[in-house]
Amino acid sequence: MKYSEFLQQDHFDLESLLAFAYGNMIEDPPDDFDARLPTPPFLMMDRILSIKKNGKRGKIIAEQDIRLDAWYFQCHFSGDPVQPGCLCVDAIWQLIGFYCVWCGALGAGRALGCEEVVFNGQIRPHNKVARYEIDILRFQDMKASGTSVVIGDGNVFIDNEHIATVKRARAGVFKNITYKDYPAKSVNSVGGTSRE
Repeated sequence: MKYSEFLQQDHFDLESLLAFAYGNMIEDPPDDFDARLPTPPFLMMDRILSIKKNGKRGKIIAEQDIRLDAWYFQCHFSGDPVQPGCLCVDAIWQLIGFYCVWCGALGAGRALGCEEVVFNGQIRPHNKVARYEIDILRFQDMKASGTSVVIGDGNVFIDNEHIATVKRARAGVFKNITYKDYPAKSVNSVGGTSRE
């Protein structure tokens, strides 16, 4: 798909999301287009049903099919399998980071935090579909610094039951932070606080 088509697309299937994760969805990526989603098994969505923007605000609705043999059910916990709640939060970060890139941000995405997470349910192996609904509260592209930030409120549903709320989740897209020559030691091979 051409970059101009990507910026206009209002939904994405699993094939498209996988292509994005592996870095080969965009045929003509602009300079500094380093964004990726995590690859399976850490990709926390199977499809984006709807992605919309309205000025600095927007909305995303996505789904994840729950698999009986998902990796996390094998280890969390033995005899009491449950999807870790932090993976629901990560799904929200993955989606708002994708939103940031879909809005034209260039660079690589990183989670930046959230203000509040509340769980009132759980995801078990025989559930069917998790749905993520995110209201984008603000998208800001600070072109001069090469940074873009998005903030959103997310709700998680399992088989249409509301089980979690993530308030003011934040993700950003930053230029010149990727570690493309892994595992060699290089300028971006060590983490820590963000460098200017």
